[in-house]
Amino acid sequence: MESESKLFNGSEKDISLSSSKLTKKESLKVQKKNYREEKKRATKELLSTITDPSVIVMADWLKIRGTLKSWTKLWCVLKPGVLLVYKTPKNGQWVGTVLLNACELIERPSKKDGFCFKLFHPLEQSIWAIKGPKGEAVGSITQPLPSSYLIIRAASESDGRCWMDALELALKCSSLLKRTMIREGKEHDLNSSSDSAHVSLYGLLRANNLNSGENLPLNDSEIERHHFKDQDMYSDKSDKENDHEHDESDNDGLGKSEESDSDTSERQDDSYVDPEPIDIKETTYLEQSHEELGEAGEAAQTEVVSEENKSLIWTLLKQVRPGMDLSKVVLPTFILEPRSFLDKLSDYYYHADFLSEAALEENAYNRMKKVVKWYLSGFYKKPKGLKKPYNPILGETFRCMWIHPRTNSKTFYIAEQVSHHPPISAFYVSNRKDGFCLSGSILAKSKFYGNSLSAILDGEGRLTFLNRGEDYVMTMPYAHCKGILYGTMTLELGGTVNITCEKTGYSATIEFKLKPFLGNNDSVNQISGKIKLGKEVLAILEGHWDSEVTIRDKKTDVSETFWNPTSDIKQRRLPRYTVKFEEQDDFESEKLWQQVTKAINNKDQTEATQEKYVLEEAQRKSAKERKLKGEEWTCKLFDQDSVTGEWHYRYADTRPWDPLNDMIQFEKDGTIQTKVRHRTPMVSVPKIKRKTTSQKKGECGFSSPEPDNQDSSGSEAQLMKHNTRIRKKGADLGELQSAIESIKETQEDIKRDIMALRNRVTSNSPPVDNQFLQLKHYIFILLLVLLQLIINFLFK
Repeated sequence: MESESKLFNGSEKDISLSSSKLTKKESLKVQKKNYREEKKRATKELLSTITDPSVIVMADWLKIRGTLKSWTKLWCVLKPGVLLVYKTPKNGQWVGTVLLNACELIERPSKKDGFCFKLFHPLEQSIWAIKGPKGEAVGSITQPLPSSYLIIRAASESDGRCWMDALELALKCSSLLKRTMIREGKEHDLNSSSDSAHVSLYGLLRANNLNSGENLPLNDSEIERHHFKDQDMYSDKSDKENDHEHDESDNDGLGKSEESDSDTSERQDDSYVDPEPIDIKETTYLEQSHEELGEAGEAAQTEVVSEENKSLIWTLLKQVRPGMDLSKVVLPTFILEPRSFLDKLSDYYYHADFLSEAALEENAYNRMKKVVKWYLSGFYKKPKGLKKPYNPILGETFRCMWIHPRTNSKTFYIAEQVSHHPPISAFYVSNRKDGFCLSGSILAKSKFYGNSLSAILDGEGRLTFLNRGEDYVMTMPYAHCKGILYGTMTLELGGTVNITCEKTGYSATIEFKLKPFLGNNDSVNQISGKIKLGKEVLAILEGHWDSEVTIRDKKTDVSETFWNPTSDIKQRRLPRYTVKFEEQDDFESEKLWQQVTKAINNKDQTEATQEKYVLEEAQRKSAKERKLKGEEWTCKLFDQDSVTGEWHYRYADTRPWDPLNDMIQFEKDGTIQTKVRHRTPMVSVPKIKRKTTSQKKGECGFSSPEPDNQDSSGSEAQLMKHNTRIRKKGADLGELQSAIESIKETQEDIKRDIMALRNRVTSNSPPVDNQFLQLKHYIFILLLVLLQLIINFLFK
């Protein structure tokens, strides 16, 4: 029995050891399985961000300094974890790939224009990958680039700061960005990836040489054979050999289980594949069939008033007095130009291609010259005779656009009458693809001086170059009409206008001169101006605003033609497109004034006056009804800043154009939008929410919100999917937000502890002995008294 017991106990011990060994082996198998899956997940994340064209944090042209201390302009694409450098954005021509996890980022001082920063390895190791994103072994030929650092220059400080912020995000949160962007973009299955892509990916990882420059033991062919095959996913030979030993001694099937390259545990319900291209529902525009251009000189700006119309003028003059504002006076229709003032303001954009050229100009002085040239190009389009456009009705809108054949882009113009008393017209112009937008508002005033009157355009326009963060603020001249009571009625432009760019320090001043009393025909429509840098005058402008203008360089004293609207220039005007009449709203200019315009074109002044009176009376009636109800007028497309009083387009998008993500800019129902390939995470300052109902507006495929409650695709299901993805993304970004909040709480705790220690030290320090100080004072006084007594005694 004892021997049997010993035998039984011995076998029990052996079974226990065997079971323990098996459990340990199984645990090791599970750990290795998890290890391989984690490697595959990280590999898939990096491969997806590199090869997926939709996964981009930002991209733009940047200047990069090589080893020869000269600059090369290259196309840089920032992705989570890597910075890809190309020669061109379209054809690719890969130059190099910077591995951001090996880099530090620092701002670099520079005397030149722009903003300079540096990516560098603290231990002076290589920051470059040895393979390209498509397996390229050799990058495109450029000047030699340094190995352990990269000096980069952005065009402006705002661009540079934006790149710094994006690089910081890519450096610190690359793994979170990868997961987020993979769910948002196209997930790539490693089973379908080419071997060259696998090799290039391993090259990227291997180039991150942080172990004192030691190379990993495998070459590229071994990596392709051993690292990226489905039957094993090992990083070195020792892992494989050890695992084979366990496989031979273990026939439980654990070692034979194979994992798919597509990590199903990483996939979630919100995995998102880009939808099929959505049909863009945009406004139908038709090319303008007829356009009236007045001739240069005074002849096109004069009008002989008939005897019939003179009686109307005398009737009008009985209602006014010198110095009076004519904005509330009903003007006769024979002096009206058959279009709205909102339409008139669009005359400045027939040569918007000058702004496209200015946006690409690297030299700040040349940019200012191109802006001034564009500004002057908006004046020569004038009607024949002395004409004034319609005063817009409150809530009236106008839309049009110009197509740029060279850049295949569109410039959109949106205007709205946002106030009637005083009459204020707000406008917004956008061409994101060519890199510019304009905004502003004009308050129209009229002053009567007896035999003349002036139409003053009070306000300013702001031109912005999106890629540079530069604003050009400009004012308008006034229109002066003389010869109302006697002489020939003539219209001129007068006053001094300014164009200033605070960022670059360049400015331009242009004076529109009225014809002198004894002036000849050459003194009509004269202008003179200066282009300055600070207070230094660089160039002088002279000429006529409706014909030739010359520029004279102050340093060289050389003059040349600056602007001249010749017949050839007029033929190259951009074609203007207006909204199809059937798609216009009732308050759009063409449809609103159609009866008045028809009567004026038919030279029926009585009918024109009657139709004009109907519109004005309807406006007065609406104003009275709102006043009785205590309601305020709400604008459709523009909002007023409560602090500055400026008017801003509600759907303005001033982001630089991303050629790899942005597809086309279009307009629908007054909302200028951009069709994008894919939405990417953006770091931006949150905007003030204007209305609570606008929080859910927008659509996945577009970068600007729609004005109505449904998305621009008209699909509620699409909107629900978009909201679901937003919530899922919020959960991922919540991790980062919670970490930041935790750091803030810790900082607050440290501050409280420091304050408590200071208070404790202060409370433990001995208090100031006021009695001692007072006693010391008494002793000092007593000594002075004794000294005085001694002196008195000695002198006696």
